[in-house]
Amino acid sequence: MTANPLDDPFYYLNNFKQVLDWLEHRYADVLSVEEQRFIHEFNQLPRESRALLVRLVMRKGVHFRASKLHYVEIGDIGCAVVPLVALGWIDEQCPLSIDALFNVLLKSEVLQCFGVAIDQPKGKKSDWLPALTEQFPEAKSFNHWCAALNERLFSLTIMGLCDRLRLMFFGNLYQDWSEFVLADLGIFTYEKVDIGADSRGLRSRDDVDACFFLHDCQVRFESGEDIADIVEQINSLTLPNPWLQRRRGKLMFQIGQHCERMSHFSTAISLYRDCAYPGARVRLIRVLERCAEYQLALELATHAEHAPESAAERQHLLRVLPRLRRKLGGPAMKRAPARQMLRLDLQLPRIDPSLSVESHVLAHLAQTCAPVHYVENSLINSLFGLLCWPAIFAPLPGSFFHPFQRGPVDLHAEDFHARRADLFQACLAELDNGRYIQTIRDRYTAKWGVQSPFVFWGALSEELLDQALDCLPAEHLKHWFNRLLMDIKANRAGMPDLIQFWPQDKTYRMIEVKGPGDRLQDNQLRWLEFCHEHQMPIAVCYVQWAEQSA
Repeated sequence: MTANPLDDPFYYLNNFKQVLDWLEHRYADVLSVEEQRFIHEFNQLPRESRALLVRLVMRKGVHFRASKLHYVEIGDIGCAVVPLVALGWIDEQCPLSIDALFNVLLKSEVLQCFGVAIDQPKGKKSDWLPALTEQFPEAKSFNHWCAALNERLFSLTIMGLCDRLRLMFFGNLYQDWSEFVLADLGIFTYEKVDIGADSRGLRSRDDVDACFFLHDCQVRFESGEDIADIVEQINSLTLPNPWLQRRRGKLMFQIGQHCERMSHFSTAISLYRDCAYPGARVRLIRVLERCAEYQLALELATHAEHAPESAAERQHLLRVLPRLRRKLGGPAMKRAPARQMLRLDLQLPRIDPSLSVESHVLAHLAQTCAPVHYVENSLINSLFGLLCWPAIFAPLPGSFFHPFQRGPVDLHAEDFHARRADLFQACLAELDNGRYIQTIRDRYTAKWGVQSPFVFWGALSEELLDQALDCLPAEHLKHWFNRLLMDIKANRAGMPDLIQFWPQDKTYRMIEVKGPGDRLQDNQLRWLEFCHEHQMPIAVCYVQWAEQSA
């Protein structure tokens, strides 16, 4: 073994082997016969053949020209490929359409192979494709198309199988083999979590197939295929796995949003009505109102009013209920007056148009004795993430599936806090006894750079950390942290842009900045209201540019 994994020229083969060993150990009962056979046969191959296969699997596409493959550690590609062809994992006679062929040929080579059939040889390569596709509709092998090139083309036949293995390991298909290299280079560092042998997202073969199918449905939806057909197939799935149920719910919610944007309201209503994903009920009320189904919308909103699923839903209901009652002929209802916010009105010269309005306000307000930092969502989230690190990264079943996770997969699940209630309580208890200051400082040093869903390392300097711990009361931190835990997805955002400290007085002020014509967003209004409720110093700063008023 070498000190640095990347010093080994076969580092990528070692990484691939690590995945196969992990899957054999944890997913033996889930692997198909085909996948088990692949792992067994792969391990029997000569090292150079294994390395070549992994190199190709990690590259883009499935068709590779032999003349373009140069790997010093592998040596003779022609020798290394022989066992792979014998196993059928690489095919040299794979039928190619003209479209696929164009992706592996240079313009000069297209002319060489199809010159007689091309009317305008000085045109663009892409311009030739439609006519050639019409003339040559049948797929043929590379050698048949391009015998004159005296070239070999290797086509991978097992990319689908390797994608399934990758899906089982990562639990998704957006992470790929580069995760190993990024970790080895130190670009990404992940918390070392003790992942139990029974902790896995996909518990059965049906789960694997369903997860792969949901991914395919997502791709088809995003490529613009017929929605009715996709929805019908998604609805046909039986998913006992809660993790996959959440995935399906999210996809159905996204499709519902698309239908709503396209004014396909009947489909959107059907999707939202059957969707348990957070926010679906609010969207359903909204669409019913747009369709003038005021009575149905009112009944649903009244039901939701008794048990709102989140602060965001409660905020929406406060707006929609009076409007729906009025549209149904009911008496006008007085809205609660908006709380008066401390307001700063500034007229500033626009010194540098490339700088944000927040940067201009920061420069204007900052003093030596009262520094100002642009923090937005970074500071409170980071302090929470550092203090509650043990709870966030607790190795609960169903939370961590592999070593490359930025956080637990159930972070946005309804029971995320409940499953870790005792752990979070122990962390937050340090705010009562004063230990939190040293804990956060120690963890800042010990965990620096480790991936976290809450800690913004690039925004959290030692100076900012020291000032925050010195000036932010523990009581206020506790209020913020408890609010985060109420609805992590919604409450991680919307926090004020700037924070100003007065270290001598151990006080602070948060400032939400609004440029000309900018308005407070819903999540920002909820945070402002929360801060006022708990008597936290906060202001809204409205900026006008001096040039515009001259």
